[in-house]
Amino acid sequence: MTAYWISIYQEIVDESKVAAYAELAGPALRAAGGTFVARGLPEQTYEAGEKTRTVLIEFDSVEAARTAHDSPAYQKALAVLDGGAVRDMRIVPGV
Repeated sequence: MTAYWISIYQEIVDESKVAAYAELAGPALRAAGGTFVARGLPEQTYEAGEKTRTVLIEFDSVEAARTAHDSPAYQKALAVLDGGAVRDMRIVPGV
């Protein structure tokens, strides 16, 4: 079953750390089978929506997304991020 990795950036503390993270994270997640579906600020929000940077990545399964997260390549990207952003990250199964 398809799964979606959703990251919502609640606060960007250090743009240079986020840029360095993205440079490593993108290739690591694509190599692990992830497909970037959406990335950026919302064009429109409703209800309690916030204008926060959001990233949506599709994986073949929840397990594939977990494996991508725990991979050495992605862990290296997280180490580079090093507090550069406050994020809410979750993996949600597709329907």
